[in-house]
Amino acid sequence: MDQGLKREIEAKVYAGERLERSDGEALYACDDLAWLGRLAHHRRTELNGERVMFNVNRHLNLTNVCSASCAYCSFQRKPGEKDAYTMRIEEAVRKAREMEDEQLTELHIVNGLHPTLPWRYYPKVLRELKAALPNVSLKAFTATEVQWFEKISGLSADEILDELIDAGLESLTGGGAEIFDWEVRQHIVDHACHWEDWSRIHRLAHSKGLRTPATMLYGHIEEPRHRVDHVMRLRELQDETGGFAVFIPLRYQHDFHDAQDGKIRNRIQARTTMAAPAESLKTFAVSRLMFDNVSHVKCFWVMHGLSVAQLSLNFGADDLDGSVVEYKITHDADEYGTPATMGREDLLTLIWDAGFQPVERNTRYQVVREYDQPTPLAQRRSEPQQVWA
Repeated sequence: MDQGLKREIEAKVYAGERLERSDGEALYACDDLAWLGRLAHHRRTELNGERVMFNVNRHLNLTNVCSASCAYCSFQRKPGEKDAYTMRIEEAVRKAREMEDEQLTELHIVNGLHPTLPWRYYPKVLRELKAALPNVSLKAFTATEVQWFEKISGLSADEILDELIDAGLESLTGGGAEIFDWEVRQHIVDHACHWEDWSRIHRLAHSKGLRTPATMLYGHIEEPRHRVDHVMRLRELQDETGGFAVFIPLRYQHDFHDAQDGKIRNRIQARTTMAAPAESLKTFAVSRLMFDNVSHVKCFWVMHGLSVAQLSLNFGADDLDGSVVEYKITHDADEYGTPATMGREDLLTLIWDAGFQPVERNTRYQVVREYDQPTPLAQRRSEPQQVWA
């Protein structure tokens, strides 16, 4: 990056001025990772100090049967495939209650677009989950799923969201965003929910008092300019509604797991490479700097690995998601090293080890409990420490 432009962008950041599209593209072109991290960490500490948020949650994927065949997806199965599944409602409740004794605060529910499940299944499962776990927040369904519900029910998204909220829905999930620019999207997505409908449904959710996450799938066939465009669209929507609680860059995954038995569902795998740690850290930093009107940036540790997750806390991220328990969407693809679950104590240790203060939150980013400050580095060096792979 030209040194003059570097000084100009740095001055904007420290003055609290909004960065423009050209600034974002210039930041992605910069190879000075330490400088990018310093700017992003400055912005992150202005917003959130040295605190790192997490929650105790469980991911629940009710079905992997999907009418779409998105080019990057290793999770979806077609009806009749050997490992296709759809949970009965009582099975979903049983799985959800497995963590009841661990003070679970959130269920995160994402599914395939099942071609034959009736619309009534979805509010019914929320009602049963809420009845079984009344103190647990239900974060459920992507905007893509809500648009699918419109198709199979004949109802509008407005009516669908009202019924889901009545059944216990507290937040949509952020999925289905991937990359919004049609130049890329037409090659990776095989469903009808694009920017116009994704933004319409989140705008509607925000108008009903829901706070939702927003995501971006990076590191596949997109270019940095597409990432900047993605964030700019979300930033403009946030200016309008103020309803996004967190931004989550998601690292694209290769299909290592299925490849072991000869099934490679990821159709762009042969011409892509997964983002290296440096690229992930740059993406967190630029996202934090550009998305100036959202309070939190999350590193979903399942997709990035624990070491990169810790490093991301110095590159703009201030949230590590939660205990997760079972995230089939990623672990069906890679099994590249992240654990299936992290308990509360694991997350506390991970955050303390990175030198930050853990703060347990709920779905709406309200504080549940603040934990102690990290042990000073000099004291930690005096005794053996656990190393996170």
